[in-house]
Amino acid sequence: MDLYGYFRSSASYRVRIGLNLKGLSYNYLPVNLVKGDQHSEQYRQLNPQGLLPTLNDGDISLTQSMAILEWLEETHPEPALLPRDAEARAHIRALAQSIASDIQPLQNLRVLKYLVSEFKVTEEQKIQWIQHWIHLGFAALEKQLEPAPFAAGDTPGLFECCLLPQVYNAERFGMDMNQYPKIQKITQACNELAAFIDAHPEKQPDSTV
Repeated sequence: MDLYGYFRSSASYRVRIGLNLKGLSYNYLPVNLVKGDQHSEQYRQLNPQGLLPTLNDGDISLTQSMAILEWLEETHPEPALLPRDAEARAHIRALAQSIASDIQPLQNLRVLKYLVSEFKVTEEQKIQWIQHWIHLGFAALEKQLEPAPFAAGDTPGLFECCLLPQVYNAERFGMDMNQYPKIQKITQACNELAAFIDAHPEKQPDSTV
């Protein structure tokens, strides 16, 4: 498998965690979002949206992190990223999507660039924007989580694949994580596992940190 990603891309980070949890090996191919590599003609042939990540497996080419994670779950069912019970699966998908669909897109690099270029927001206003949307999402998650020690029980899965990248971004942008004790508890449990440690942005070969 080839994974095209960027070390700080939340969507790429999600898929790295998922691949690690599944115990699947892959080749990591960096695409520098800051330099605009995602807009190159070569990469656009792989991913017409010019977004990350892209996962290639033989003749199969997949985009969109959540679709990739669902594909991994269907093609490599063990260890599972989702509970067995249908209701529990729906619950975990909803928690994961609250991050992937509602929180993270509003602090995506292309959104932030647009705010600066078109609306001339200051750096301070940009940080306020980011913190506002993260807080709204995290505050709601706090009311829905019962970590034991993970969202679905004894093992991490789809939700944690989404949570850890979002926590990383929250900390980057100066969020006080003490106001989200349940999220902190899950994060701490994840940070003890190799699948999450190895997927961390600063562990990636293209890290500039």
